[in-house]
Parts: sequence; structure tokens; C-alpha cells
Amino acid sequence: MKRMALVIGMMVFGISLMLWAGWHNLRERKLAMQRAQESKIELIPDNKGGAPGTAGEGDGPKMRGKAAPGFTLTTLDGKKVSLSDYKGKVVLVNFWATWCGPCKVEMPWFEEFHKQYASQGFEILGLADDVDAGKEAIAKVATKTGVTYPILLTDGKVQTAYGGLEVLPMSFYVDKSGTIVVQTAGLGSKDEIEANIKKTIASTGATAPSSNMQMGALRPLGRSALQVVRAGAL
Repeated sequence: MKRMALVIGMMVFGISLMLWAGWHNLRERKLAMQRAQESKIELIPDNKGGAPGTAGEGDGPKMRGKAAPGFTLTTLDGKKVSLSDYKGKVVLVNFWATWCGPCKVEMPWFEEFHKQYASQGFEILGLADDVDAGKEAIAKVATKTGVTYPILLTDGKVQTAYGGLEVLPMSFYVDKSGTIVVQTAGLGSKDEIEANIKKTIASTGATAPSSNMQMGALRPLGRSALQVVRAGAL
């Protein structure tokens, strides 16, 4: 009888241990999924074209070192804004979307840095990728995130001009000469975004001719950098 009780006890203990291990593993998996969900990179729908990208600059940014493609887009209140309006300024062109969680995380950071570095000629343009969501939905997100920099409605052509949006947010840091210094995809840290801003300001700040400083201001762009960015989104 004692042996039988011992066997039964061991079986109960073993089953309990298995149940606990299963519950613990399930809990850890849920936590891991939650962490991944919070920090994941939002991917552009397949019909946008291109393969999914990864956060950061990756192995070889398509646009870094190239002249930023020009564009003329409309703001939420119907005004026309061109990249050329901001010639001689440092511009962050950030592609974002209303459905993009990481974009909404970085947009308040952009607003903070926009105010902090405005005296150094820093501007931001937020390019809304999902125009089909409607102006009201786009304006609601902009208001909720507290951004005051221009939000522009994309036309489909600007995304292609910037290499296609594989990931959102995507950001392009354009220096005073109009060259893309940094391209970021996905959500970077706040410190990384600020470092990219400083790098872009410094890239032409010390050597730019005084005549460039007198040219028209350059406005912030929206992102393919959905800023690359991203580091760089709204």
C-alpha cells in the first residue's frame, strides 16, 4: 500500500510539474509575442511592391548619398508644398501611415526635435502613405500625436521616387545641399533619431556657402521613412 501511494504521489507530482511547465512556457510565449508586437516593424501591404525590409539602415540604403527627389504635394488644408520650398534647410522626410503603430511612437519625438533644432534650419515633412484613409483620419492622428509640422498627402509617385516603401515608418534625412545623408526603415530609438538629425545638420553646416544660407527654407518631408525612416516616423 505504501509503495502504491508513493507511486501515485510521484505520478501526481509529475503531472503537476508538466502542467506548471506548460503554463510557464505559454506565459513566456505570450509575453514574447507582446514584446514583438510592441516593437515590430509595420510592413507595407504586398500590393505596394517590394520585399519586407528591416529596421535601421540595412546592408545598403538605396537613396543614401543621392539627391533627394523633388515633389509637390498637398497639405491637409489644401496648400501646395514643394521640397524645393525648403532649399538651404535640413529636412527630415518621413513616410508614415495611420495604421502604423511605430510611426505614432516616433512622431512626438519628431515634433520635439523640430522645435529643438529649428534655429539650426531643421524642418520636417510628414508624408501620409495611406491617403485612402481619408483626410479626417490622417488629421486625427496628427492631432493626437501633437505634431505641428506639415502633413502632406502622397500621390503614389513620390513613394516610387524614394525607392519604394518596403517598411513603415521610413525616413530620409536631407542636408542643406539636398543630399540624403541618412535613410532609416522601421522604428529607431529617440537617441538614434536625434543622432541622425545632428549628423545631417553637421554634414553641411560647417561648409555650406553663405549664399545657400540665404536661399529659401526647406520643409520637412514625409517618410518611405513610413523616417528611413523612421530613425528615424511620424
